[in-house]
Amino acid sequence: MLDLAARAATAPDSLPPGVNLTMAASYKTCTEINAICTIERTTLGYYPNVGINYFFAIGFGIAGLASFIFGTWKRTWSFMAYLTAGCMLELAGYGARIPLNTNPWNKAAFETQIVAIILAPTLICVSVYLTLKHVCLALNPALSRVRPHLYPFIFVPADVSCLLLQAIGGGLAASAGQTNFTLLQHGNRVIIAGISLQVVVLLFFGLTAGDYAFRMKKWVASSSAEGHDEGQRAAVELWGNKRFRTFVYAVTAAYSMILIRCIYRIAEMAGGWGNHIMQDEPSFIVLEGFMILLASLILAFFPPGILFPQMAMAMSKSAAKKLAAAKKSDKLKGESGNLQTSADEDPELGTGSSRPLTIDEKHA
Repeated sequence: MLDLAARAATAPDSLPPGVNLTMAASYKTCTEINAICTIERTTLGYYPNVGINYFFAIGFGIAGLASFIFGTWKRTWSFMAYLTAGCMLELAGYGARIPLNTNPWNKAAFETQIVAIILAPTLICVSVYLTLKHVCLALNPALSRVRPHLYPFIFVPADVSCLLLQAIGGGLAASAGQTNFTLLQHGNRVIIAGISLQVVVLLFFGLTAGDYAFRMKKWVASSSAEGHDEGQRAAVELWGNKRFRTFVYAVTAAYSMILIRCIYRIAEMAGGWGNHIMQDEPSFIVLEGFMILLASLILAFFPPGILFPQMAMAMSKSAAKKLAAAKKSDKLKGESGNLQTSADEDPELGTGSSRPLTIDEKHA
């Protein structure tokens, strides 16, 4: 280990292929800044700004709290769960960046912020994906090219795949050990693949949502829109509703910010650990921190439960149906158990009793 660090300091040309000064110092068990383990050779290459990380941590805490309150109040359970979980991960990530200002070689803090900040937006994406199904159902399901109920089964598993790829890549990078540079590079490529897939999924979602909006706008403006039945008139009225449009604009803005962040992450990770983009704190603050914080705040403070009550009602009914089904199943199991018990005890319900027959019963 010491030999590798010394080579990094005195003869950088002798380092293994693909290993820069930053990576070499990182593989030395550095625990603090010193002559060899300099700030420039940390993966980030700078002392994270304490003030901005406190700001982000507090901001995500507020967004998560608001999401939880509105989601519980209006019973938008799944939307609330994913958004709140994403905000809490972001809070943990930026909270972990704070001690890095004191000691940039704090391994636990560095790994926590890397994992949390990379994975959290994937959870926030799910809350965005859930909205398309409910928008289509509330307006005109027939205009959707895919059955609206299938959208969560398309986008959520795809998003989870992105999450798993990034987690696997992070695991490979973390398990690379002190000298396994090849494994580290493989981990980095898997992370890039996960983020790239996330961009593809986001773009596909945007195209799908945009196509539906175009078809809906055309339908509303067409002459055939006259003479609608009550349900169709309600759809046209909702399409022009100010609150509903505010919600759609809010989700669109949040979606755009998450997409910008993911594109930035691809560029950041493409150069490997410790590249010049990764070591540029201003770009990280703007394109990672502010993009996801603003997206989270927008989704939290423009909740569907208030601006799009049809979505809240649908989620509430779905939760009620699942609860009723579970209670019915438990009740049937209980009745079945009671019936079996009675059969064992009562000779009229079964043969499990050993009570001897009376004389009358024998001659009956």
